[in-house]
Amino acid sequence: MTTTLPNCPECQSEYTYEDGTSYVCPMCGHEWTQASMDEANEAAIVRDANGNILQDGDTVTVIRDLKIKGASTPIKQGTKIKNIRLIEPEDGHNIDCKIPGIGQIALKSQLVKK
Repeated sequence: MTTTLPNCPECQSEYTYEDGTSYVCPMCGHEWTQASMDEANEAAIVRDANGNILQDGDTVTVIRDLKIKGASTPIKQGTKIKNIRLIEPEDGHNIDCKIPGIGQIALKSQLVKK
């Protein structure tokens, strides 16, 4: 019975091995546990204000008025945003989208609902 070990999360090396309850990468020296992998996977999941999981291409609704620096009008509560794109968080902004009348903007996931 062969079990497949996960690739190293740091360097993606396939030459990992088990050391007790930990995994070790001989290529870069990174050590991790299955629990830390589960936590990292959970942290990578983007959720809306209600806890629903968001994915690329979803349509979301803004839950409150949002003031925008340099714009004369805010984004109104209830504005529907189609075809969102999830990005690496930058200052907490993890959604990239295009809002009609405003343009390309980054939003925080806790300010929208699915």
